[in-house]
Amino acid sequence: MNRQRSFIGFIVAGAIALLVIAIASFYWFFAKSPANLIASSSGAGAAIFVSKLSPAMVSLLTNPDRLQALEREEELSKLKTSLFAKSGIDYKQDIQPWLGNEITLAITTLDIDRDSENGQQPGYLLALATKQPQKSREFVELLFSKRALAGATLAVEQYKGVKLISDNSQPEQDLLAGAVVGESFVLFANDPKVLRDAINNVQAPDLNLTSSPEYQKATKERLKEGLAVAFFNLPIVAKWQGLELAEQLYNSQIISLMLNPQGLLAETTFLTSSEIVPPSAPLSKPVGALQYVPASAGLAISGSNLSNLGESDLAKLWRQATATVYGSREDVVSRLAKPLVDVQKRWGINLPKDIFSWVQGEYAIALLPEKEQTTPHWIFVVEKSEGIEEGVARLDAIASSNGLSINTLNIDKQKISAWTELTTATKSDVKEGASFSIETKVRGLHTTLGNYEIFASDLETINEILTTKDNSIIDNPNFKDSIAAIPLPNQGYIYLDWTKSQNLLERQVPILKLVEVLGKPFFNNLRSLTVSSYGTDRRSLKGGVFFKLHNS
Repeated sequence: MNRQRSFIGFIVAGAIALLVIAIASFYWFFAKSPANLIASSSGAGAAIFVSKLSPAMVSLLTNPDRLQALEREEELSKLKTSLFAKSGIDYKQDIQPWLGNEITLAITTLDIDRDSENGQQPGYLLALATKQPQKSREFVELLFSKRALAGATLAVEQYKGVKLISDNSQPEQDLLAGAVVGESFVLFANDPKVLRDAINNVQAPDLNLTSSPEYQKATKERLKEGLAVAFFNLPIVAKWQGLELAEQLYNSQIISLMLNPQGLLAETTFLTSSEIVPPSAPLSKPVGALQYVPASAGLAISGSNLSNLGESDLAKLWRQATATVYGSREDVVSRLAKPLVDVQKRWGINLPKDIFSWVQGEYAIALLPEKEQTTPHWIFVVEKSEGIEEGVARLDAIASSNGLSINTLNIDKQKISAWTELTTATKSDVKEGASFSIETKVRGLHTTLGNYEIFASDLETINEILTTKDNSIIDNPNFKDSIAAIPLPNQGYIYLDWTKSQNLLERQVPILKLVEVLGKPFFNNLRSLTVSSYGTDRRSLKGGVFFKLHNS
């Protein structure tokens, strides 16, 4: 039977929305009373119902009522009321008394009937932990009796000792099946077969997700303090998207969300059966190149050794991830760093070959957005190492071949090399007719400060660098708090000041506006995010994203 691909009924939509809002509101609650948050230390108990071939599973490991984060704005209360209004179910009376400390949502199979001729219908499973089994059974009976009164035809069956209830699909509702399994969980699915498979998975442990070596290893990586966790079987996720990846190094991924005094940390681990090598030696402290990045930077990327970045396992992960998420090899980074891409096109250079190949020491790349300009200024700082003089000379030669002149100027006695272009401007004069003036446009500059070669897009930016000794990004309290949440040693940082870069990002990645609407409470309070990779396991790539929030 070919059914709609939308999710099943009010209860599932409600669980997803509650999960999203709960995660987005963690930081509010943390500021009020973190001691009251109780998360499962053993991971998602509902994993026993999920096949080890499941593409994805997401779990909230605490009761959503503990996250009354947005109550002062009454967001959570309004959500609960609106979600259950059409069903005649009262959340506070019918669900709250029995709901436990876990909500798990899983895609159990890509096609329930495994018949490609009638379309692909994924199987969805929602597992709600219960602390009062009898009350949860009463809720399931109440739910389906109301659906029967609305015109649905109910079907009841006993399957391996479990009572399954389902109804036929109404025009305004998807098919819904439900059951209370044992004393611990209430299950809902979009087909009775999904529930039968879930029960089979419990009774045949080698079938469920907990028996998967990948999942076992991933759960060991999960932070014990994590309040939400997600697990992805990457090859099956790619198959779900209809993709055949040319490059597939990583097999699975686990994401764990935890609270931090300064915000929210999302830690992730990618697992592989192959041995991987980090792109560079780990760093025990922030790179010195950041001292030349002004505190006004909206985006700063720092690390060491760009020479092998393109073939590193980190780069392979990025190519696999973008192909899986976007359905193509689209490089989102090129959108975010569009000014550098524009330079590459304008000058006819290849960044990996003409620049990255000779950067073997520390580096920092930064963008400085301005409200008045659609294109931000850029900075590139490189530590001096073997081959850097030849690299700079090569860039000078490329500039000359593109018709630019190499000129020397001084700013506060600092010698600057500038790539300039002469242009003509026309002026109209009633008496004398047209007249012409010659203007010099700076297309880029570079200079040496200490043990670093610094490149910049314009004179204003290079002047800010020269005067930024006491106001660099490493002195920025927001930046210092953000990197403090990232473990050491690591591979460096990608730091994004959301308040400064929001407009730029929205122009370059239009879909971001939709994401902001869905997560409005979160994005309204997002101050910055910091990304890094770390860890020493040769068969996993570990990293984290730290979200710094205004109230933290």
